[in-house]
Amino acid sequence: ESSPHLPAPKDVMVHSYNFRSLLRWSPVKVDRGLVLYTVHFKTGAFNQWDEMNCTRITQTECRFPMSLKQRRWTVFLRVRAELGQVTSDWVETDPFVAERNTTIGPPKVNNVTVSSDSLLIRVTPPFGPGTGESLQYHVSYWENASTTKKETTTKNTLFKIGNLKEATLYCFRIQVELMTYLDPQLLGLQSVPECYRTKIS
Repeated sequence: ESSPHLPAPKDVMVHSYNFRSLLRWSPVKVDRGLVLYTVHFKTGAFNQWDEMNCTRITQTECRFPMSLKQRRWTVFLRVRAELGQVTSDWVETDPFVAERNTTIGPPKVNNVTVSSDSLLIRVTPPFGPGTGESLQYHVSYWENASTTKKETTTKNTLFKIGNLKEATLYCFRIQVELMTYLDPQLLGLQSVPECYRTKIS
């Protein structure tokens, strides 16, 4: 039975980065004894709580199992504290949909080939797109001495920024957009600016 004496976990939040998701919460403090935690999940399609791989654990986080890797599913989670036979109330999360609620990191810039009038950039995406998804790269670039930015968009991991002045320092940053057929698109975090000087022809 749940007990008013054992407080429920607080700050219960899903953290999701590049579709790697986990549930986190603040530890429940008691005078003596070891507090354990149990996490359950259910999906929007099936209204029944199931055990996750986190039953009577000491950690204050729980990774999503492989069975919850579907990015379009609506997932609900709940966690409670347990001390001996005594349990706290369950704390339930808001609905979580990875395709809408994950944070997308920036792509990795692998190499940049510099010529007198262009930069040829090769990137690695932060994750592989799922079925019915594609990735688009938004590139903004500017002359280091100027505040005017230009934008270009590509679906390729190898692309060129052209029509540049020679012997000039240019900077760029890239962010990934996840394109899906159904939902509004999800825009990722921007990369840290990188700067390269074009060559003299």
